[in-house]
Amino acid sequence: MSLDIFILLFTSLANVILGSIVLSRNYKNKANISFFLITFSITCWTLTNYLTDNTDTLEANLFFARLANVTGFQIVFWILMFSYFYPRANQKIKINKKFTLSVLTLGVILPFLNLTIAGVSGNTGVAHQDLGPLYVLFVVVILVTYWKALVNIRYRYLHTPDATEANRLKYIIVGFTASFVFSMVTNAILPGLTGNWQISRFGPIFSTILAGVVTFTIVKHKLFDIRLFAARTFAYGLLVAALTALYIVVVFGLTERLLHAGSTLSQQIIQVLAALFVAATAPYFKRIFDRATNRFFYRDAYDPQAFLDELNKTLVSNIELGILLRRTAGVIQQNLKSESCFITVRQTDERPFRLLGTDAPKFKADQLAYIYSQMAEMGQKLLIVDDVKLEHSKLKRTLNSGGIALVSAPTGYEKDNPALAYLILGPKKSGNIYSKDDLRLIQIITDELVIAIQNALRFEEIQSFNVTLQAKINEATEQLQRNNKKLQVLDQTKDEFISMASHQLRTPLTSIKGYLSMVLDGDAGQVNEEQRKMLQQAFISSQRMTYLISDLLNVSRLRTGKFFIEKAPTNLATVVQQEVDQLRESAKIRGLELNYDQPANFPTIDLDETKTRQVIMNFIDNAIYYTPSGGRIDVALTNKHKSVELTVTDTGIGIAKKEQHRLFSKFYRAPNAKRARPDGTGLGLFMAKKIIVAQGGAIIFHSQPDKGSTFGFSFPKK
Repeated sequence: MSLDIFILLFTSLANVILGSIVLSRNYKNKANISFFLITFSITCWTLTNYLTDNTDTLEANLFFARLANVTGFQIVFWILMFSYFYPRANQKIKINKKFTLSVLTLGVILPFLNLTIAGVSGNTGVAHQDLGPLYVLFVVVILVTYWKALVNIRYRYLHTPDATEANRLKYIIVGFTASFVFSMVTNAILPGLTGNWQISRFGPIFSTILAGVVTFTIVKHKLFDIRLFAARTFAYGLLVAALTALYIVVVFGLTERLLHAGSTLSQQIIQVLAALFVAATAPYFKRIFDRATNRFFYRDAYDPQAFLDELNKTLVSNIELGILLRRTAGVIQQNLKSESCFITVRQTDERPFRLLGTDAPKFKADQLAYIYSQMAEMGQKLLIVDDVKLEHSKLKRTLNSGGIALVSAPTGYEKDNPALAYLILGPKKSGNIYSKDDLRLIQIITDELVIAIQNALRFEEIQSFNVTLQAKINEATEQLQRNNKKLQVLDQTKDEFISMASHQLRTPLTSIKGYLSMVLDGDAGQVNEEQRKMLQQAFISSQRMTYLISDLLNVSRLRTGKFFIEKAPTNLATVVQQEVDQLRESAKIRGLELNYDQPANFPTIDLDETKTRQVIMNFIDNAIYYTPSGGRIDVALTNKHKSVELTVTDTGIGIAKKEQHRLFSKFYRAPNAKRARPDGTGLGLFMAKKIIVAQGGAIIFHSQPDKGSTFGFSFPKK
């Protein structure tokens, strides 16, 4: 066999088999059709390449040389179409009809122009093509077409969310590009540059790179979803190749050696094609013959293993009992070719009697009960109507009247242990009896069926439990909703009371503060130092009470949506100094050092002065209360590059780390804080955070147990 014929056969077989497998998997899918046309074009290109070098006249050589260029372009064109459709048609990549039509027209017409391929020369075996100036344009058309296809595939590779699909596209790019590059180099670029067309004979070999890469992707990454189909077809491909090789050896080897008879090239081609046709069509003729003979001689024939595989697939893939029984009965009837098939499930206190099958039953439930009781009495696991003895004539009549030919119970069934399920079969459509092989298979099926039914019943129990559980959950949820509504009413009542009480307390408290201030200023006469200290402490307490009432009112306003921030230009340095001055006496009484250095030229920023003042007082007041005697409190106001920052740092009791995440919650107080100050409300820090955040600021906080805490806030200057 010559090298050219080997290349022709090897390349054609590899591509025809691969393309046919892909097309047969889904002949309606455009991607599968495009891929088949790629492999078909490769086969045509291989054949025309062969005929270019192996025809008798220069005119024929020229025709096939031009046709080889057309079929070579068709490969690239169908790669372009494949790029539009794989893995599926995507609206983001639309077919450019003008571009596609243009390259298709040029790719088909250019090779037949004298300005592209002027002629061929050389002896038979290698045809040297005389290229014209338009050949460069033809090569450019091929390159542009492939580049557009590569861009499309790369776009899908970059934008697919599926990792498996990305791997498939990667290998497709590698396979297409490797075949394209090597084929272009050997069949267009090198011959065009050097004028040596000898290397073009090997071009088709490189097209098998595509077949190899695609085959690997089918096996490794399930390309086209034909992995199993391809594996089964591989053996068939080997058979075809072996038969073809054997035929060629016999035709060429024995004929020439024994008969010493030569043959022309045309005869050899015809013989090779005849061998391929015989090898490819033999299985189809065998299948037609099998169907014809089975129709007349083997009407009841079936493949037991295929039957069991189909049944197991049905049993495994269905868990709902009704669907399981119906589909299983259908599979059994179809394979055993029975007139009917039914499956019954025994009734218990927890579940009802079930009877499902492929047809409406001709028997009643009481007849089944009688049949099952007779089977138990006789100890039969397989009751066949033709084997029922004369003494059980009533049983036989019952079976015949119900159209029952066979009843099967599971192997674990005993008289004192009722069967969970029974399999009931009608007569065979052919009129034949059930064979021994049928009966053995039916017993296996019954046992597998019982296991599947047990699983389905457990699933039903779980579903029933889920329904009961869901009902209890719904009931509990409704109860919680009712309780929640009651709590909401109580919470609203509480807020209304707090709001009313706070308003009522504010008026007399304002009066108390006013009179205390007047006494301290000497409006009621001179006061001594001891009296001043007492009055000062009373004034501080009334001021603290005022802030507490403000917190309660703000909490109420938050809930009702009436909490507003009223910003105005504020000198924060002055506000802090005033609050420190008011609390300095309280710190002195507790034996604490309170430090604050008012910064000069501090910028004015827009703040709600009243609410911010309340936050500052809260931070300093907390530091005073939670710092033991002899401690230190440092208040610092810093003008930073983009923000201003206030911090109040103490050497007090601190807060445990596990309590810190709840510190700014409503009404929450840390355990050590409760011990140090039992009368606290837990509203100060809650409202402080609300006020600061509402103004666009951020809370500053860090603390260590027994080492002190830092509270503060920061505001951006803008």
